[in-house]
Amino acid sequence: MQKRFESETQLTRRFGSRMAGKILRHMAFLRASHCLADIPAERPFRCHQMKADRDEQFAIDLVQPFRLVFVVDHDPIPRDKFGGIDRERVTAIRIMEVVDYHGG
Repeated sequence: MQKRFESETQLTRRFGSRMAGKILRHMAFLRASHCLADIPAERPFRCHQMKADRDEQFAIDLVQPFRLVFVVDHDPIPRDKFGGIDRERVTAIRIMEVVDYHGG
């Protein structure tokens, strides 16, 4: 999967040029960030923790309605005093997929 997300050619072939460009820009921003707390909750990223059966996954906006979904890549996952994921201590993530998880 890493090769697919680092290859502009493969991304363009799979998702089209607009989506590929957005994925590459967002991936560069993710790499440059020190921790998950550095990823804005506002647009254009809108980093948010997912719910229900995806509650330990996060997503950022791509071209609507698609999201780049990732998980915290720590073992154990850093937790805050309330048991939630401590975004300040998350320094590694693993990309899972590009998906329209609202679609049917």
